[in-house]
Amino acid sequence: MPALLERPPITAPEAEVTGGGVTRPASAPARHRGPGRDLFIDLLRLFGIAVVVLEHWSIPVLSYAQGRITTGNAFTTPGAFAITWITQVMPLVFFAGGAANAISHRSHLARGGGEPLWLAGRVRRLAWPVLPLAVVWIPLPHLLLALGLPEQPVQTAARLAGQLLWFLAIYLLAVALTPVLLRLGERYGGRVPAALAAGAVVVDVVRFNGLEAAGFLNVGLVWLAVHQLGFLYAGGRLGGYRLMAAGGFAAAVALVAFGPYPGSMIGMPGAAMSNMAPPTAALLAVAFGQIGLAMILRPAILRLAARPAVGRIVTWAGPRMMTVYLWHMSALFVVAGVAVVGLGIATPAPGGAAWLAGWPIWLAALVLVVRPLIRLFARFEEPPATSYGTTGRTVGGRPDGTTGRTPDRVPDRAPGWARALSSAALAGAGLLTLTITGFATGVTPMLGSAAIVTGLALVTPVGNRNRSRRGAAQPSASSQT
Repeated sequence: MPALLERPPITAPEAEVTGGGVTRPASAPARHRGPGRDLFIDLLRLFGIAVVVLEHWSIPVLSYAQGRITTGNAFTTPGAFAITWITQVMPLVFFAGGAANAISHRSHLARGGGEPLWLAGRVRRLAWPVLPLAVVWIPLPHLLLALGLPEQPVQTAARLAGQLLWFLAIYLLAVALTPVLLRLGERYGGRVPAALAAGAVVVDVVRFNGLEAAGFLNVGLVWLAVHQLGFLYAGGRLGGYRLMAAGGFAAAVALVAFGPYPGSMIGMPGAAMSNMAPPTAALLAVAFGQIGLAMILRPAILRLAARPAVGRIVTWAGPRMMTVYLWHMSALFVVAGVAVVGLGIATPAPGGAAWLAGWPIWLAALVLVVRPLIRLFARFEEPPATSYGTTGRTVGGRPDGTTGRTPDRVPDRAPGWARALSSAALAGAGLLTLTITGFATGVTPMLGSAAIVTGLALVTPVGNRNRSRRGAAQPSASSQT
């Protein structure tokens, strides 16, 4: 495994190699790149979020009767589970996130910034867009119930609105461990993800021999292993893509065929177990296969990305990616509430003629609803920047490392490890709480949201928050997401 993962940096004709072995397409227009960016990684993240949204919008099987909404999954159709081996794209998102974190961390340190400040910026970047979601969804179930809407559909929607935050909770753990895991990766290379993968297999053995709770250790082991592969890519040390693709998918086939693993890579209604909650070695095998396949297709992806139309999509979608992810389920609840609960229109049987005919109309309705949500809440994608006087650094900002902001005053010293780690822990605990309970009526969502706010407050001194001066200042060279 270590030999597989430690190949020379990519030097294909279609790519140019930047510092640290990070590759960029030679043919990509300069305007599609920001300082320290990797277009391939940006495209993987956008692709991942787009597939997640499309899947969430397409798979619900809904009906309503006697005050209760019944939910099903289109992938329960015989043979449809195979689609999830491609559409379960969270491994690609974690892989791209690992590469982005490595690039961002290296760039920040090269400018003289400290690791606690880098972590503080990442916490703010991840947690800040969640605040408007909480502001809307905490009172919304109470309001809808007061207006006389049936309780079960309202509570179901409120719970599901928070469940998608599981990704941010786990990703924040990966971010907090990035400085340590980067150093381990620099020293041991591919041995780190190999060890994490081996640990995930051991956990599954223990889990399937009676200790079910042990499986939750794989929440860390599986996703950190995939995240670590992103580090190797950012350092130009990821190779053997065909072997990764063939070996990963072949291992997944064997595990499903001869092991206790279900065929679907997402949770299915009524299934005895899930490959996702907690993640399993079968999902990790699919992750290796997907990443290998993505790397094989990388030259073609970059050639496609060089087209102006694709570049315009990337330019538009990049700054709105988190907003789309956080609010796409809200759009689904609006459309389902009107069509299924309000008008009593049940979704047709998946895969049939009626389902295929209605699917474009369903998606069009969802796009119409989500567009104003994106316009309204995309402004919260970028947290307010905070300049720290002792370092001259800026926390927050755009993904390319710029903010377009200037400080109103020089604040106190930058956060140290105690504040940065406390902030990450509080924000992570709040996100995990909302993942478990959602925004259903009760005090728990308020406590989870309060933990996020407190975590953000630790790295966002209120008196030192900057004000935007549109068009007046050049981007700060020392800023960092």
